[in-house]
Amino acid sequence: MVTNISMADFYEKYQDENLTVIDVREVHEFQAGHVPAAQNFPLSTLEQGYKELKPDQKYYVICQGGVRSASACSFLSAQGLTVTNVEGGMNAWPGDVE
Repeated sequence: MVTNISMADFYEKYQDENLTVIDVREVHEFQAGHVPAAQNFPLSTLEQGYKELKPDQKYYVICQGGVRSASACSFLSAQGLTVTNVEGGMNAWPGDVE
C-alpha cells in the first residue's frame, strides 16, 4: 500500500524536518529545477538504482505531477522500503528550486 501526502502537508513538514526526498524524474528534468537536497533516481533506472537506498530510511518521492512518483512508490514499497508519494509533484511545489 502506498502512502500519499499532499503538497501542502509535505511542504510544511519539509520546512520543519530534514526529509529525504527522491526525485524520480529524468536527469534533464531534475537539472532544470528540483526540491533542494533532493536526490535524483530516475524512474527509468530505478530497478537498479534503488539498491543504493537504505531500508531503514523513510523516503518522500516526487516527480513532475505525481504519476511517476506513485508508480515508483509502488515499486519501492514492494522492495521493502518505506516511501510516501508527494501528490502534485513539482507542478505544485511552492518553494525555491535548485
